Amino acid sequence: MSAATEVNAGRGARLGLAFAGVMLIAVNLRVSFVSVGPLLNDISTDLGLSSAGAGFLTGLPLIAFAVFSPVAPVFASRLGLDRALWASLLLLTAGIVLRSVPLTGLIWVGTGLIGVAIAFLNVLVPSLVKRDFPGRVSQVTGSYTAAQAAAAAFGAALVVPIAQVPQAGWRVALGIWAGLALIAVAALLPRLLRHGRQRQAPEQHRVPYLSPWRSVLGWQVTFFMGLQSVAFYVLMAWLPSIEQSQGVSEAAAGTHLSIFLLVSVGASLATGALLHRLPDQRLIALAGSVLALITYSGLAVAPGLTMVWVVTGAVGCGSLIVVALSLFSLRTVHHSQAAALSGMAQSVGYALGAAGPVAFGALRDWSGGWTLPLAVTAGSMVILCLTAVLSGRDRLIQDVRP
Repeated sequence: MSAATEVNAGRGARLGLAFAGVMLIAVNLRVSFVSVGPLLNDISTDLGLSSAGAGFLTGLPLIAFAVFSPVAPVFASRLGLDRALWASLLLLTAGIVLRSVPLTGLIWVGTGLIGVAIAFLNVLVPSLVKRDFPGRVSQVTGSYTAAQAAAAAFGAALVVPIAQVPQAGWRVALGIWAGLALIAVAALLPRLLRHGRQRQAPEQHRVPYLSPWRSVLGWQVTFFMGLQSVAFYVLMAWLPSIEQSQGVSEAAAGTHLSIFLLVSVGASLATGALLHRLPDQRLIALAGSVLALITYSGLAVAPGLTMVWVVTGAVGCGSLIVVALSLFSLRTVHHSQAAALSGMAQSVGYALGAAGPVAFGALRDWSGGWTLPLAVTAGSMVILCLTAVLSGRDRLIQDVRP
């Protein structure tokens, strides 16, 4: 074997291990969060939670996403990117375990830790992709986005049967996901031990970069991230209720939600495959935004065509999240700047994502129907279309070097 062949083989092996690491992190990004919803009635009954308390339990991770996302780049600059990711996975494991321990108050502590850990991982994974796969950002982003959606769909379907097993219950059903996090912790440890010191050095001497908080383009990407979060989280929170008001059974509405998640997996993979083939991201970003607009408009004017809007919404949302996460790398000049943009965009984005379902519900209560909240959300999707065009242009948040 020639020296060049050996070098290429070694590089391929390193990239393969790096990709496996990204995927192991990805499958942990949603499953511990979304698996609470199907068990919420059992948890509320067991702990005596009010409706407001149950709502706060499901919303606490989103609050943590909004509050702690800007902290993640600082965390990574202190520890180094690889160490920060590994420590976040350890924190996630601890949160999942504590959430399932039958001691008063630990469910809140554990849920909060889960939110902090996922906030850090959400922000830092795009930075990892920027560093290790600078020429394959969209493909890798599409793959890990699809993986996290597939794991979420699998987890949401599995937790109820597990909870119904004798001597199991909701604590076991939620606690088993610590095993998935531990697999990622163990798998990434050898790489951390081998490369942690080498990876730390660039963090200490990184080139200066323009803060995305001071960039118009940074804010365009941020609002795109936020509005696509609104599109997704409003559907996750309210689509089953909208369907049930049209006579769809609870079981069928749950099935439709699973179909939504599975279709979004395919949309994410397709977007990742297509995104790098175009000169910029405007066309795909706008197409996904238009599909989101059609979904909310369709639910308002033709609610009987539920499955049509489930599919259009899934394709739109599955595409939009890949574009949004890819922009963190594609609009920056350095992986530390990518982490800064990711922290900014996800902080504001998840704040909007958390506020969207609340505002939608308030409009529903005020108007007594679904038309007004759906129309207002459709209006926000028009703004999403505008931010898609602006943030999708082939530009960079410029480096501050002369």
